[in-house]
Amino acid sequence: MNSVFKTEAGRKAVIKLYDEFLQKSALAYEKFYVNTRYGKTFIIASGEKSNPPLILLHGSGMNSVMWLRDIKEYSKTYRVYAIDMLGEPGKSDENRSSLSGPCYAEWIKEVFENLSVERANIIGISLGAWLAIKFSVYYPEMVTKLVLLCPSGVGPQKKAFIFKALIHGILGEKGIDKLYYKVNGNQPIPEEMLKYQKLIGRHFNYRRESIPIFSDDELKLLTMPTVLFVGEKDIMLHSDKTARRLSSLLPHAEINLLPEAGHSNVNDISKIIEWLN
Repeated sequence: MNSVFKTEAGRKAVIKLYDEFLQKSALAYEKFYVNTRYGKTFIIASGEKSNPPLILLHGSGMNSVMWLRDIKEYSKTYRVYAIDMLGEPGKSDENRSSLSGPCYAEWIKEVFENLSVERANIIGISLGAWLAIKFSVYYPEMVTKLVLLCPSGVGPQKKAFIFKALIHGILGEKGIDKLYYKVNGNQPIPEEMLKYQKLIGRHFNYRRESIPIFSDDELKLLTMPTVLFVGEKDIMLHSDKTARRLSSLLPHAEINLLPEAGHSNVNDISKIIEWLN
């Protein structure tokens, strides 16, 4: 297994700060691993076990730390499971299967089985939303409601983003700060989270595989209640095209195109909870 981190010291630094975030959080939680044939999977769980299950799937280049504030709210009414995606800079195994084919859908199914979860609500952001769609296409009977936050795989990526990222990287620390600011829809990012994103950026080898676009036939299999949140200021994905395509293929889906949001700040907890309930 090749490491997704550039160095072992870098991996340790990212995981150390991960643990510090958990220790400092005011969240009542459990943390544990489940074993699957695709790799050992790390999970943060919170909320009463008798509550309906809610699965959280983070984006690429991140881990479940991004959900800590949200989990506190969701766990009031749900049994929340925040899952570290395989091959990302979290605490799950670093195995990276191809995004094409059934591997990632089968992996999440095994996680469900390990958790004794038959059906669940799922919230995914970016690559995590792509994963939520992938799983829902293969196993629609296991998904109660689907919340998609700036999903990859529906509308096209913005090719100019790679060049913008390179230019901002050349400009050094201030340029990188400005890039994250733009990804967040020109909204401030908490200093601790910005520090963590930059630490991951220094030590993590991002995926180079293109994220597959779902076919019309695949998306039409999303017959469960579905809601989409995308930001008009998203510099990574064509949110308007994502919204139009999903709206045309899924007439039952609720579409939210947020004028002031970017790629990473579309998770309005109060609106999501209202929709789920």
